[in-house]
Amino acid sequence: MAVELPLTIVILTLTGIASHDLYRTRLWQDGADNGFNSAPDEILYAMANYRPYKVPTVWSSFTDDYNLALGVLSTFFLITKVPLHFLRLFYPPVAAFVHAGLFAVYIASASFQAGSDTSDSKHPQNGAPWYIAKSCGVAAHPNNIQYCKQAKALFAITIIVIILYFVELVLSFHSCVPTKEEIEKRRERQEEKRTMKEYEEEILKSPVMIPMTPGPNTGGLPLMTPHSFVFTPMSNGPSDLPFRNQPGSRASTHQESAETLTSGPQFFPPPPKAVTK
Repeated sequence: MAVELPLTIVILTLTGIASHDLYRTRLWQDGADNGFNSAPDEILYAMANYRPYKVPTVWSSFTDDYNLALGVLSTFFLITKVPLHFLRLFYPPVAAFVHAGLFAVYIASASFQAGSDTSDSKHPQNGAPWYIAKSCGVAAHPNNIQYCKQAKALFAITIIVIILYFVELVLSFHSCVPTKEEIEKRRERQEEKRTMKEYEEEILKSPVMIPMTPGPNTGGLPLMTPHSFVFTPMSNGPSDLPFRNQPGSRASTHQESAETLTSGPQFFPPPPKAVTK
């Protein structure tokens, strides 16, 4: 990705400069002046003679538009790949699909730039155009030397990007096949997930509270919960609290006092005492 970034920026810059027919027609006319290829005015002679004429792909505006769209598309994919790579979401099958597509469209771009021109039988061009196959010093007009270098640089960068995406495509296909270490790590993660799931199901099915983490050593005493603390006696022996039916209890004492009071006549309020003279 560190190598892809500067190459993508160069591709986008050169295709943006070459758009809107900055030097395509000038290089076409320069090659015609040197006898390397057809001339741009042949389309006028074909129309005047009512003959069909198709502009060679290497000199057509489609090539400039295609390269510009390819530069924008490459920039978009690069911006998208960076966050996906850091988030570990750029999986090998996805990477292989993306790099295979980019590899194919850049091969098409290189074939358009290095296309032949056989529209003129007197000056056929069976291979790449003159600005790729020859030195820029052979230009008929010195003003086109700089344009020739730009077109040659765009083709060279396109070839480098094709090699880069081919390497990334091979690495992506290689990453699709997991190694023994990756298979073992994946198996360990699945085993950990399965064990944790069984443990959680055991906790949900068990009526007793099971501590999630090891607690302190209680010396063999049973674990106490608020529920067991309320409803379970603290000692295993008989309770010291008096019951209602046991003799000597507070309830029986109140009962005996009530019986004593009801045994004789009772007055309320009590009569006044006689005054002693």
